Amino acid sequence: MSYRQLSDPNASYTMRDLSAETMGLSDSRGDRDIEITDVQSTIVEGNYPWALVRVYTNAGVVGTGEAYWGGALPELIDRLTPFLLGENPLDIDRLYEHLIQKLSGEGSIAGKDVAAISGVELALHDVAGKVLDVPAYQLLGGKYRDEVRLYCDCHTEAEADPAACADEAERVVDDLGYDALKFDLDVPSGHERDRANRHLNRAEIEHKAEIVERVTERVGDRAEVAFDCHWSYTAGSAKRLARALEPYDIWWLEDPVPPENHDVQREITQGTTVPIATGENVYRTFGQRRLLEESAVDIVAPDVPRVGGMRETRKIATLADLYYVPVAMHNVSSPIGTAASAHVATAIPNALAVEFHSYELDWWADLIEEEPIDDGYVPIPESPGLGVTLDLDVVAEHLAEGQTLFDED
Repeated sequence: MSYRQLSDPNASYTMRDLSAETMGLSDSRGDRDIEITDVQSTIVEGNYPWALVRVYTNAGVVGTGEAYWGGALPELIDRLTPFLLGENPLDIDRLYEHLIQKLSGEGSIAGKDVAAISGVELALHDVAGKVLDVPAYQLLGGKYRDEVRLYCDCHTEAEADPAACADEAERVVDDLGYDALKFDLDVPSGHERDRANRHLNRAEIEHKAEIVERVTERVGDRAEVAFDCHWSYTAGSAKRLARALEPYDIWWLEDPVPPENHDVQREITQGTTVPIATGENVYRTFGQRRLLEESAVDIVAPDVPRVGGMRETRKIATLADLYYVPVAMHNVSSPIGTAASAHVATAIPNALAVEFHSYELDWWADLIEEEPIDDGYVPIPESPGLGVTLDLDVVAEHLAEGQTLFDED
């Protein structure tokens, strides 16, 4: 089979095909009989390289989405475009499965392929909401709350200094209005002997425990605080670290071990009273299933523009709810991905919060015309689709090197 055949939606081959044509779907939908005419993407250089996606239709409706950050995404989205042209954007589930199937030979069970498909899926929700004149959360089953809590991922210039971390926690709570925070624990302590072997010595653990102690003592009665390890430690070191943190009232300890070995993840979670969170590096519902079924996670943390999109995250949340596990969405997105995460969070009963990672980026909110945050919470838009409007002038000002603005003609 040639690459041309795989890229051409009209080519004849035996791979399972979920296009409207091969499925024999009728076009008789009245005002809802619309077609996708183009898909475009570009990268905005924020505190991460945000990959924005636009889906265009013959009805003049344009949807905006976001794929989890990084290189190669525009190329992957170009790769997906032929499979979407002429399709009805309201068939979100079928088109998602169609794209997963079309890229199955290239690794669409995980990684950049799933992130690219997620970006399209978010844009399809924006289109569908605008066509049907409903907010995106309504497409997911309605809402449980009018606003969604954000937890602020905090940083300081001296992030290894426990006192500086406590000062920043106090500032974010008192001055910025957040009542949920997160700090990194995988910061240099000055006691490392060999960072490659993932081992924590006693002095390193004591240093990390001091960060936790200082921060929770300073704001613990006014805010919940989580701590992130970024998959940094051995099983033994993770156990010792968790044991050292048990005296403190922390919201959760995130990703203390690498994500690949499920059995170790389960052992860490079940071996401590500290709540353990993971999930941002686990793709689709299939990837999250064992974490939940085998009690290997206390708080699941999918990333909407990465894990498979809004409906896929909704499925993960439903599965998590069967095991009484809450959802705290990982999020390093622009206001587009953040809005999509908020729509999912309002549509599920077990949402704890959505991460906010850009509090130090002074133009983050300028990327859209609406005001996205109110004192540490996201008010859920009632306007159609995602309820946020890209400011294309601001997009143009912050394009990553080599990127071009959307062609709106």
